[in-house]
Amino acid sequence: MRRVSLILTLLGCFVACSPRDFLTRRLASALIAGSETFTAPQQFWLRIGPVSSKDYGSPQYLVLQHRGWIVGSNTSCPAQITPPPCVEVALTPAGVDAFHDLIRGTESGKEYFSVPTARRELVGVTGISKNANLADVEFTWKWVPLNEVGSALNVGGLQYKSTVSMKHYDDGWRLAEANAVRTGQPMEDALKNADPVP
Repeated sequence: MRRVSLILTLLGCFVACSPRDFLTRRLASALIAGSETFTAPQQFWLRIGPVSSKDYGSPQYLVLQHRGWIVGSNTSCPAQITPPPCVEVALTPAGVDAFHDLIRGTESGKEYFSVPTARRELVGVTGISKNANLADVEFTWKWVPLNEVGSALNVGGLQYKSTVSMKHYDDGWRLAEANAVRTGQPMEDALKNADPVP
């Protein structure tokens, strides 16, 4: 009889505990990889037409020039573009081929449009530091190109290290919201403040 009551008590404990009550690396990985912020694709904003020569000399535009996708010629600056001098940027035939399928129909014909270039991939959770109902989870991730433009703009294989805060609620562990984090950081800040892994 004692044995039966002990088994029932233990069974009740296991039933009352959710798998989300224990912050394991596996659960932390699932919460990070399932986050809307983490899964949001990297966007590259391309401006054709007149741009500041400072923008035309940026690393992203230099990559597009090197690939032969854009060309530029000196032009006068419109009032809204600073600092002068300006460059008139145009897609080359190879650039039209590279960007054609990446430009959404609503943006075709515009001079400024966004192109999804890469998605984040979780490499792994490298550590969990718990303090009562709060935890900081350190993880590594990398960009995975979605297309030819993403392959050109993203350095292959470069990994980043981030730390995100998690909080234990009555229904289990969750990523901490921006307004609920006092000492750690929410996912958006964790990704912005990422450090390259040497």
